[in-house]
Amino acid sequence: MSNAQLNNAEQPNVISPAKIHWQMDDTGNKVPVSGEFGDVYFSNADGLAESRHVFLAHNQLPERLANLAEKQCFTIAELGFGTGLNLLATWQLWRQLRDIYPQLATARLHFITTEKHPIPLVDLTQILALWGQRAPELAEFIKPLLTAYPPLIAGCHRLNFFEDNLTVDIWLGDAAESLTKLALDTSIKPAPYVNAWFLDGFAPSCNSTLWTDSIFAQMQRLSRPTTTAATYSCAGIVKRGLQDCGFQIKKVKGFGRKNQMLTAIMLDTINLNANNSKDITFYNHASTAAPATDNNSESVKLNDNLPAHTIVIGAGVSGLLMAWSLVTRGIQVTLLDKSAPLAGASGNPRALLAPKMTPIHHVDEHLHTIGYLYSSRLYRLLNAKAEQESIAPILEPTGALDLLIKANIGTEQIADYPDYMAITLSCEQAQNASGLNVQDLSENLYLPQSGLVNPQALKNTILTHPLIDFQQLEVKSISETEESVCIEGDNQDKQTISISADNVVICAAFESHELDKRIFDCRKIRGQLSWFTPTVAQLTSLPKIPLKYSGYCALFTVQTGDETLNNVMVGAPYLLLGASFIRNDTATDIRQEEHQISRDKLVTAIPEMDSIIPTDLSLWQGRAGIRTQTPDYHPIVGQLDQSKRMWVMSAMGAKGYAIAPICAEALTDMMLGSFAALSMAMLARLSPNRTRLQTPLT
Repeated sequence: MSNAQLNNAEQPNVISPAKIHWQMDDTGNKVPVSGEFGDVYFSNADGLAESRHVFLAHNQLPERLANLAEKQCFTIAELGFGTGLNLLATWQLWRQLRDIYPQLATARLHFITTEKHPIPLVDLTQILALWGQRAPELAEFIKPLLTAYPPLIAGCHRLNFFEDNLTVDIWLGDAAESLTKLALDTSIKPAPYVNAWFLDGFAPSCNSTLWTDSIFAQMQRLSRPTTTAATYSCAGIVKRGLQDCGFQIKKVKGFGRKNQMLTAIMLDTINLNANNSKDITFYNHASTAAPATDNNSESVKLNDNLPAHTIVIGAGVSGLLMAWSLVTRGIQVTLLDKSAPLAGASGNPRALLAPKMTPIHHVDEHLHTIGYLYSSRLYRLLNAKAEQESIAPILEPTGALDLLIKANIGTEQIADYPDYMAITLSCEQAQNASGLNVQDLSENLYLPQSGLVNPQALKNTILTHPLIDFQQLEVKSISETEESVCIEGDNQDKQTISISADNVVICAAFESHELDKRIFDCRKIRGQLSWFTPTVAQLTSLPKIPLKYSGYCALFTVQTGDETLNNVMVGAPYLLLGASFIRNDTATDIRQEEHQISRDKLVTAIPEMDSIIPTDLSLWQGRAGIRTQTPDYHPIVGQLDQSKRMWVMSAMGAKGYAIAPICAEALTDMMLGSFAALSMAMLARLSPNRTRLQTPLT
């Protein structure tokens, strides 16, 4: 940890990682102990067996998960992620059940967990390596968890494991604050709720902060009748807290040498009599087989309101990622565009995926950082899918160097971040990394996880999904009824056709307002990206990694398929420069004066490039697109006013490849009644009905 991190360890929104100590358990194995609280992370007898006994068996997970209906989502909330052992045990059970019960092929498990002092990856790798040896059945789950394990910065980190229909949201920070941020909008049906709680904080005598009234109040807010809870602790503070927030508790046999533990179920307070004396039937001790009937099962939470078919209008990056999020939940998608996928501003040869850094105290509510971290994980996952389909990689890891010419953060604030996310290099290191020999690069931010996104590869990979049907259609009208939404439009043969669906999502950038006047009429900003083929001599002197300044530049090599989207030659190297910024201009012709703007930005930031970058721009290529921007610079994501079936995801500005994936996840969560990975405050800032969007632009 840096000195800045040590100084800021107790400040809000700065994560203080766990300090791991080791001791021997009852069987002679090494077990981790919290340096902060002096308590073990799991039982000295057998941590995995304890997880299965306390949290899986006494939340009746084998039965309840096996009884889920198709497309149904089961939500677990955990207090205290710790070593991830409860997640691993749950994950293994979930995969076993999905192999047995066919309807679970489209069902989904959502695991929400909180942690104030997360274990650093190096320590977690050591801990889980020991579990891989002691419990080999966990090995196949440990590897993907460690691969996806997030940087230790505050906020929600969404990890999707698509092969298992498993979503894991890790909220880093104070547990009560994290639970408060979970959005619960009961005006949108179905509304989300927690099905089962894992109360696995350190013992109340060691860490009372996970057993406070504020925690139990959030449990009450986020639960519904039949929600269950389990904990190893029978402390009085735990029993009273559960009872006071509406749970009926029951003492049962604890694990190992522990005589007792608690299991609980939320009462249906509406149907209870005034003296609150109605007895609740608890789930029986769990078995490995599902019962034929289970009146307490989540199968009674019918999914009749879940959509089967959604129309997405617009096949740029927003529409593509919206379609992807929906189909990964089992929803059929008809993707419409008046031209073709990526025909608009999203169709550049490459997009630079690099975070726009913010002071770390704001990071948990900074959409660009949250979006960058999620999109980076997603694109790396999709790289494997692209390889299976013989498609070029979607994300090429390159790293990037920000020269901090247009930045709202300095090198001192950068030191607060983990080095593997952002670090300041010495001038010599920066020169070696970039290949720039003359420039003083003392003020810099190196972004080791950054890379170049290949839009064509992303599009091709997403469109291989069998639940996505792309159609060329110019939409003329949208009509909503109580039961469905109907689209009418003209296809490529000028024939008028109509399509009905359960929901419609408008992702048509600046044309979204024309499709529905309830969508804000955004600012239109023309941006032209330029590229040219360098000579062999020029190639040796150009920056070796992408650079950010008042614009950006990046070398890339054309992959097969790129030539169908832009004027490039397969296998040839190009230097990409961008981009111009022309307000209130919606023309998309290629302009030599905007090539000049991009060249001027580069040589102003890096004067040594003036002799390298050609001044004859006649052979330069380009692509112009229209960015859409709101007055507050936030995108528009949510349900349209006075509508049940109309949604919008638009106004990504120039950040679509960074923020569209997490925005699509959030909108899908809203549509399907799941908890979003964005806070309640953030969702309010993105709402199409927010106050800032009630006054038209002048």
